Amino acid sequence: MALKCGIVGLPNVGKSTLFNCLSNARAQSANFPFCTIEPNVGTIVVPDPRLNRLAQLVQPQNLVPTTVEIVDIAGLVKGASKGEGLGNKFLGNIRETDAILHVLRCFDDPNVVHVDGSVNPKRDKEVIDFELQLKDLETVEARMVKVKKAAATGDKEAARALTLYTKVKQTLEAGVSARAVSVEPSEELLMKELQLLTAKPVLYVCNVDEGSVVSGNAHVEVARELAAAEGAQVLVIGAAIEADIAELEDEAERKEFLSDLGLSEPGVAKLIRAAYELLELETYFTVGVKEVRAWTIRRGFTAPEAAGVIHSDFQKGFIRAEVMKYDDFVGLGSEHAVKEAGKLSVEGKEYVVKDGDIMHFRFNV
Repeated sequence: MALKCGIVGLPNVGKSTLFNCLSNARAQSANFPFCTIEPNVGTIVVPDPRLNRLAQLVQPQNLVPTTVEIVDIAGLVKGASKGEGLGNKFLGNIRETDAILHVLRCFDDPNVVHVDGSVNPKRDKEVIDFELQLKDLETVEARMVKVKKAAATGDKEAARALTLYTKVKQTLEAGVSARAVSVEPSEELLMKELQLLTAKPVLYVCNVDEGSVVSGNAHVEVARELAAAEGAQVLVIGAAIEADIAELEDEAERKEFLSDLGLSEPGVAKLIRAAYELLELETYFTVGVKEVRAWTIRRGFTAPEAAGVIHSDFQKGFIRAEVMKYDDFVGLGSEHAVKEAGKLSVEGKEYVVKDGDIMHFRFNV
C-alpha cells in the first residue's frame, strides 16, 4: 500500500536531517532556508520484532518487512499560501501525502539560524497551521461557489455539501484546522473529496538537543500542551543524535551509544512506528519456508480485502482464510503444532483481520 507521511516545518528545524536518518536516501542538509527544493521520498522499513521472531522459528529463505513512504517537504514560510518562497509547490506536495509529521524546533543553538530569529515552537506551529488553513479556506470557498446555485434549486446532495462546506469554512476562519470538524457519516465522502491539508492526521515531532532526548525541555512542554488541545500526539527526538546513531554500523557500538544516552532504541524506530499508527495501518503475516512476510493493511480490513493486498485475484476469488494468532504460533513453535492444538481457525468473508494475524488464503480464479 503506497501510503505517505509528509515531514513539514519551518526552514532549519531539522526536517532533512531527520529524513536522512529515516531512509537510505540522503537529502541535502544545510544551514539556510530552501535547502530542500524538490521533495525527497524514502521508503523505510517498519521495525517489527514479531517478524524477526517468526523468522527465527521458520528459518525462511527470504524475510520481507513492511514499509511506509516518508516525504521530506521543503520548509514553509509566512505567505506560503499566497506563493511566498516556493509555497504553492510545497503545499501541493503536502496534499499528496496521507498524514503529516510536523517537526518543531525545540533546541537552542546560536550556530543554527532560525528563520524568525528565535526558538518558539508555539509561534512556529501557528505559522505552519495558518498557511495550511488559508490554503484550505481557498479550496472550500471555491467549492461553495460551485454548489450554492444547485442547493438553492433544491438539489439535496448540493445542500448537504453546502452544509458541510459552511461548517468547515467557519472552523478554518476561527483559526482551527479542519481535522477538528465534526463530520457526520453521510458527510465523510464529501470531506475526503475536499483533500484538505489540515484534515490530515498529524504527529508533532519535537527536535531537541542531546540533553533533552530523555526528559524533554521547556520547549517540549509547550508543544505537548498545544498538541493535547487538538488531541494529537508528540514524539521527542534528537535529529542530530539520530544522525550519529545511523553512522554506527556495529550493533554493539550502537547499543552502547544508546545506553549512554539513556535510550532503549533509536528515536527513528519510535517515529516510524508512530507514523504507521498515524496512518491507521496494521500488519498481518504470511509464513512459510520460502518466505516470511509482513503485509500492510488498513485497520478494519476484512479477510478478502487483506488478501487483495497480495494480489487482486486473491480478493476476487476469495474462498476462506486460515488464521493463526501470533502468540499461539510463537508459543507452540510451528504451524503443525498450532493445528494439532486446535488453534487454527477458518474464517469467511466477514472476518475482520487483527493486527499480528498469520494468514493463509484459499481462493479460486
